Amino acid sequence: MSGKKILMICGDFGEDYETMVPFQTLMAVGHQVDAVCPNKKAGDTIATSIHDFEGEQTYSEKRGHNFALNASFSDIDPADYDALVLPGGRAPEYLRLDADVIAAVRHFFEAEKPVAAICHGAQILAAADVLKDRVCSAYPACAPEVSMAGGKYADIAIDGAITDANLVTAPAWPAHPAWMAQFLGVLGTRITHA
Repeated sequence: MSGKKILMICGDFGEDYETMVPFQTLMAVGHQVDAVCPNKKAGDTIATSIHDFEGEQTYSEKRGHNFALNASFSDIDPADYDALVLPGGRAPEYLRLDADVIAAVRHFFEAEKPVAAICHGAQILAAADVLKDRVCSAYPACAPEVSMAGGKYADIAIDGAITDANLVTAPAWPAHPAWMAQFLGVLGTRITHA
């Protein structure tokens, strides 16, 4: 199988599962995934957080794993990649303030390349001004940002995902099976069972 080259933009206190699971899933099916973070280089780690749904009004947060980056943000050229993944968590709050992150995200939309965003990843999409007339799911607290950016917020089940052309989004990590399945479909990845 000839895999795609996928860029994953991460940051400290991104959601643990939303970082680890797509990274490992996409590599397991033969894609190359370059995980990067602004101001960090290959071999550096980012701290992740684990968000859970334990009955409070919003998610709880615990310290997650250290996730090792395998590429340097300063060395990437978005034009070299076939697709983009934006994990959620708290990282999008500050990643959306980075002009180079915003430029990279805009590249993928201008080139109509596949993009997968989950949870608070929609904050980066809103800041990049790429949601106009697009259907986008996200963690429900991000619904106002999706709407203010001109998108249509998809209020779907926490374990659901939605595809709008090249954009695949989901509300949170319980959606990983649906989110990754739809993203693999947009990528053109075919998995067969013997």
